[in-house]
Amino acid sequence: MTLLSKQGASIIATGSAVPELCINNHEISKVVETSDEWIVSRTGIKERRILNGINNSITDLATLAAIRALNRISMDPLEIDLIILATSSPNDLFGSASQVQANIGAYNAAAFDITAACSGFIVSLTTATQFIENGVYNNILVIGADALSKWTDWSDRSTCILFGDGAGAIILQSCLPDDKGILGFQLNTNGQKYNQLCLAYKDYYDTSNSLKINQGAFNKITMNGREVYKFAVSQVPESIEKCLCKLDIPIEEINWIILHQANKRILEAVANKLIINNNKFISNLDKYGNTSAASIPLVLDEAVGKQIIQRGQKIIISGFGAGLTWGTIAIQWKY
Repeated sequence: MTLLSKQGASIIATGSAVPELCINNHEISKVVETSDEWIVSRTGIKERRILNGINNSITDLATLAAIRALNRISMDPLEIDLIILATSSPNDLFGSASQVQANIGAYNAAAFDITAACSGFIVSLTTATQFIENGVYNNILVIGADALSKWTDWSDRSTCILFGDGAGAIILQSCLPDDKGILGFQLNTNGQKYNQLCLAYKDYYDTSNSLKINQGAFNKITMNGREVYKFAVSQVPESIEKCLCKLDIPIEEINWIILHQANKRILEAVANKLIINNNKFISNLDKYGNTSAASIPLVLDEAVGKQIIQRGQKIIISGFGAGLTWGTIAIQWKY
C-alpha cells in the first residue's frame, strides 16, 4: 500500500443481499393483532426479509453484499485495505468484520465493526472517508448489515411489524481532491434520550455457580415510537440543511435523497419540512422494512442497479436512530 497525500474519496461500487425468507403483513397478523391495511397505512411496509436457519448469520449476508460490490468492478479482494462493518447485531459480540475479511479473501485488509444502529452506515462511511482523505488507505469496503429480527419481541405489535434483515456494501476509493464524490458530512448524538430506542443489557443471577457472579444477556428491542418520530422529523431536516449549508450547496441542486428506511410517515414529514418534492426520495421500505444499518446502502445499490442514479448527480443520504444518533452525507455520484 502506497500512502497518499491529502486525497478525495469516491464510491466506485455497490452491492447488497437480503435473506430468502419473505414474511408479509398477513403472516404478521397471525402473530399479533394487526392487519395489512393497518401496517401499510402507518408504516408503508408490506413485507420484510428475515434471516432464518441454523447456519445463516449476518456475516453471510455481509459477505454476499461485499462479493457483489467487488464483482461489479472486477476488483481483487487483496486490493482492499480496510473493511468497516456497521452492525448492531453481529453473530460475535467481539466483532464480525474479521469473518467477512476471511470469507472474501481480503487478507491485506484491517477490519473492525462500528455499532451505531440505524445511523451505522453514515458513521462508517464518514469514518472511511477520513482514512482516505488523510492518505492512510486507498480502497475501503464499507458494509451495513443487520438482523434485528433476532432481537425483536414478536409479541410486541409496535416493533415486530417494522424490522427486516439485510446487508448493503460500497467500495470507497481514493481520488484526486477535485474528483471527490464524498462532499461533506454532519453527525450528531443526543445520549440523554438513549432509552427511547434501545436493545438493553441486563444482569441475571446464575444459581448454578457458587461464586455469586451475575451473568449477562440482552433484552428485546424497545421503542417509544412517538418520541422517535418527533426526534427524526425535527432533527433530520436540520442535519441535511446544516450539511448543505457548510458546502454552500442549495437544496434545489440535490437530485436524490435517501433516508434511513424507518417509516413512510417520517419520510413524508421530512420531505414536507425541507419543502422538496417527494419524487426526489428513493425508497424500498415497502419490500424490506427497517433494516437498520443496511437500509441506506440497500436502497443505494438498488437505485444504481436500476440506473436511477446517474453520473454527476448530487445525492443526500441521512441516517437516524438509536443512541439517539443522526447524520448526513452529501455525495456526487462519480461512476
